[in-house]
Amino acid sequence: MKILSFRYNNILSFGPKVKREEAVWDVLAIQKELQVLPSYAATIVEGMTNGYEFVEQTRKLVRAAQQLEDPSQFKRDFSEIEWLAPIPRTTKNIICIGKNYNEHAKEMGADHAPEDIVVFTKAPTSIAADEQTLSVHADITSALDYEGELAVVIAKKGKNIPKSLAFDYVFGYTIANDITARDLQTKHKQFFLGKSLDGACPMGPYLVTKDEIPNPQNLTVVTKVNDEVRQNGSTGDMMHTVEELIVEISKIVTLEPGDVILTGTPAGVGKGMNPPQFLKAGDIVKVSIEGIGTLVNRFANN
Repeated sequence: MKILSFRYNNILSFGPKVKREEAVWDVLAIQKELQVLPSYAATIVEGMTNGYEFVEQTRKLVRAAQQLEDPSQFKRDFSEIEWLAPIPRTTKNIICIGKNYNEHAKEMGADHAPEDIVVFTKAPTSIAADEQTLSVHADITSALDYEGELAVVIAKKGKNIPKSLAFDYVFGYTIANDITARDLQTKHKQFFLGKSLDGACPMGPYLVTKDEIPNPQNLTVVTKVNDEVRQNGSTGDMMHTVEELIVEISKIVTLEPGDVILTGTPAGVGKGMNPPQFLKAGDIVKVSIEGIGTLVNRFANN
C-alpha cells in the first residue's frame, strides 16, 4: 500500500493512493461519514502502532467507499490537495546515518567507510514535502547540497532489538533528501546545524508498507539535478543494512512509532564533484527509488 499525508480544505488527512488514478482515498472522511469501523486512527503514526491491522482497516474503508454509487466523493485529486511529508512531524529528531556507502565516504575525503555506524540527527522542523519549493538559504550558506536516501519508518516501540526481529519494527519506507549546508557543517564541527535548515529534509511522496518492499537492500537510488543524473546507486551497497542499523541504534535509543531513519546516501553528491556543484535558485532535484516513486523539490530564493 502507498500511503500519503495531505491537507484538503484545510483539514489534515491521509490515505492510500487510488490505483491507476492520480488521486488519494480520504479514509478519515470515509470513516467519519460511513462509520465502517468501531474506531480508526486519527493519524498515520497512531495507526501504524497496530501494524498490519491498520493496513487491513484502511483497505476495509476503501472497499466500503468503492461499493457506493458515487465513490468519487471520497477521492481527492492530487491537483486539489496540499502534499505533506508522509510523517508530517516526527516526535524526535530524524535519525540519520553518515558514510554508509563506501564510494560516498571516499568522495567526502575518507579512505573508506568507517567500521562503526556514524549517526547524526536533523531537527523535526526540517521536514518538508514532495513538490514543495524549498529555500536555498543564500543568506547563510553558499554550499547547499543534496543526498538522496532510503528512509525507514518505525512502527512500534523497541529497545535492544535483535537482528532476527528488526523488520518486525518497520512499518514501511519512503524517500528522503538529506539536504546539507556543507559550509555550516564544517564551520560548526558537527552536523546538526548544517543538516537542520528549514526544508532540509523533504520526504515522500509516499510511505510504502514493507510488504511491498520485501528486500530493502535491493533498490536503485537515483538523484537528478535539472534532469542530470548525479547519483545512481543501489541500497545493496550499504555498509550497514537496514536490519543492522535498527539493531545498533536501538541499543542506545528507544525507537518509537513514527521514528524515521535515513540510511545514508550513495556517491555523487555536489561536494564530491570537481569542481563542487552546489544547489542554486531555479534547480529541481528529483530522487527516485524503485517501488516508492520520485521525490521532487524546486529551489528558490525565498
